Amino acid sequence: MKTAVVTGGGSGIGRAVAERLRADGYQVATLDLNPSDEKFAYAADVTDRAQVDAALAAVRESLGPVTILVNAAGMDGFKRFQDLSFEAWQRLINVNLHGVFHCIQSSLPDMFEAGWGRIVNISSSSAQSGQPFMSHYVASKSAVNGLTKSLALELGPSGITVNAVPPGFIDTPMLRKAEDRELIGGTVEDHILRTPVRRVGRPEDIAAACAFLISEDAGYITGQILGVNGGRNT
Repeated sequence: MKTAVVTGGGSGIGRAVAERLRADGYQVATLDLNPSDEKFAYAADVTDRAQVDAALAAVRESLGPVTILVNAAGMDGFKRFQDLSFEAWQRLINVNLHGVFHCIQSSLPDMFEAGWGRIVNISSSSAQSGQPFMSHYVASKSAVNGLTKSLALELGPSGITVNAVPPGFIDTPMLRKAEDRELIGGTVEDHILRTPVRRVGRPEDIAAACAFLISEDAGYITGQILGVNGGRNT
């Protein structure tokens, strides 16, 4: 039985991905600053390499080698660019990009040894469209897409696929907090009317895409950016 690690697995998209992979028969561990109360949920800050390494060592001890990694940990940010401090810029980049770096590097030895691996990075549809007042967020997620493509070329010969799923307008606690702060340009209902499929996305929609990319059916798919956004970005 293959072992998967899902970062940001305590809530939102990460939690939905973890639940889907468990339902699909994988052994699943999650990493999160605020872990859930489920079994094999580990507290870890993805920006801290020592914490990531320690958490993955604990996963290996309990569940065996890690050959599936879904990087869903992330944070958003809203600030006019000229008012954005470098500290705020760096903090968001640390989570959204450097966290992906740490988790991939820490898990790769198991995948190399197995000659098989699946990495799915959760990026953002804003990397395709841009978004005002979110320059640091968009920059970090755009970098994740670029990293995905480069690693797909580098790791493919070792049997490891690397893909990204950029969600578009998914109903998560993060989205609702932004709505409450009037930071999303209207309400969720307003955005539904501007979405071709006329509904807000669900975390389960992203989980389904991740489940496919992890499956054997997707063994010939790598370096791809699979948008799940209800047609908002095509």
